[in-house]
Amino acid sequence: MLKKSIAVLSISAMTAALTACGGGGGSASGTNAPSASPGATAGASKPKPEFKALMQYGRFDPNEQVVAKLLNEKTGYKVTYDMLPVENPDDKLNLLMANKEKYSFMILSATQYSKLAASGALEPIDELVNKYGTNLKNVISQNSWNGAKLNGKIFGIPQTGSGTVVNSSLVIRQDWMDELGLKMPTTRDELYNVMKTIKEKKNVMALSGGKSPLAPEILPTFGLPMTTAALGWEEVNGKLVNAVENPNMKKYLEFMRKLYSEKLIDQEWSLNQSNKVIENFTSGKAAMMSMGYFNAPTVKTALEKNTPTAKIGTVPYLKGDDGKVRVVGTAGISFYVGIPKWAENKEEIIKYLDLKLDKDIHKEATIGKEGVHHKVENGNYIPILPKFTEDYNDASGFLTGVDEKNYPIYWQARVRKDPVLFSAFESNQANAKGSAVLDPLSFAPPLEAVGKYNQKLNKLVEDTFLKYITGAEPLENYDKFLAQWKADGGDEMTKAVNEWYASTKK
Repeated sequence: MLKKSIAVLSISAMTAALTACGGGGGSASGTNAPSASPGATAGASKPKPEFKALMQYGRFDPNEQVVAKLLNEKTGYKVTYDMLPVENPDDKLNLLMANKEKYSFMILSATQYSKLAASGALEPIDELVNKYGTNLKNVISQNSWNGAKLNGKIFGIPQTGSGTVVNSSLVIRQDWMDELGLKMPTTRDELYNVMKTIKEKKNVMALSGGKSPLAPEILPTFGLPMTTAALGWEEVNGKLVNAVENPNMKKYLEFMRKLYSEKLIDQEWSLNQSNKVIENFTSGKAAMMSMGYFNAPTVKTALEKNTPTAKIGTVPYLKGDDGKVRVVGTAGISFYVGIPKWAENKEEIIKYLDLKLDKDIHKEATIGKEGVHHKVENGNYIPILPKFTEDYNDASGFLTGVDEKNYPIYWQARVRKDPVLFSAFESNQANAKGSAVLDPLSFAPPLEAVGKYNQKLNKLVEDTFLKYITGAEPLENYDKFLAQWKADGGDEMTKAVNEWYASTKK
């Protein structure tokens, strides 16, 4: 806790001391000439600096990836990579920024981006993009660039994805369901009965989860909005209201508290990280878990290794109290690529990031070579396995902006790289068809008040809600929590969100 406090204080204190760093040369590296690009030809004959990048967490060594080596070869820039940790990544990022770690660019979540941009830790890149970002300007839409603006300035490259996608679903041990003669639940009450039966008959926890108190397949049954990992916003009488103010939030917490007290859900919920949840499900300690489609191959392989006869079933998205199904969908800007204020060679960094979006380089970095990694059938990109998986399984981790017209088409190959992965993806989209709900802030630009308070308030929600669920604090204190949420920035955040929302209607 002390370490975190020091980090947070440091990042605030450093804001006033930040000064722009420019020029300076790194060591020469690449010997391979880049392909033609307006942004790359300037100074192409000069030795190119080396870069150090910070990525989000992934289960791979980025510096040994084929894509990393390909990008170094094709661009002539040598880039090495670090990753944020799986546990407490925001705390680690705050510490790195407080120490002015010498990263050239960083792939940031929306919360991380808005907080660092608001604190002055990121370089405005408007002029650099205008001067050196021909590809960036051509393939990234103005709508996305608008979503990266803070007080009229752009502090990072917006990276969109593949349109509206439903990431997770509740998976269950189908072999146990069959053994016990149980039908798939379609409502919250039916889910409770299934959980209770499995707990009694199999003597295992019914549902493993953690560390977030927000269960993405249960929360919407109370009519509550959420984003991928946090509470969302909804329009009520023309105004955006955060889910913490929805009266049904207490009902959700009461339900989760009941599941916990009856030991139907993981008793280590407040401590578990995602890898522990997967371990509990695949080792037979739990009958259900919320699974992202991208984790489907890992989960299936581990489960079948431990229990060869095990089968995985998918629970349909549950109906809410009004009889309607609501599913958490994601869209909009996935990540932002920011340059620290103190980074050297900012012009070269933008040239490199622009070169990555050269048509041929971007395509090969995304789906490899035709005839080697993919083939084209009826206009669709089909991965050639196992070569595609061997070389491009984690390629998306290297994206620093996408060709918004073509990437969704390339992405079809990426999601087909594993039959299990594609099956889980298709299942989620089919089951959620017509029911996916997007957060109204999905395409909103970083709002200063959101960047200033969102991370802190999400932590307050997480810590407090976990106490309610585990019984460490009585739910009767909810109004006290809500008052603190509002006083600690919730009211300011709500005001800013609604000012932006009103501006979109003019």
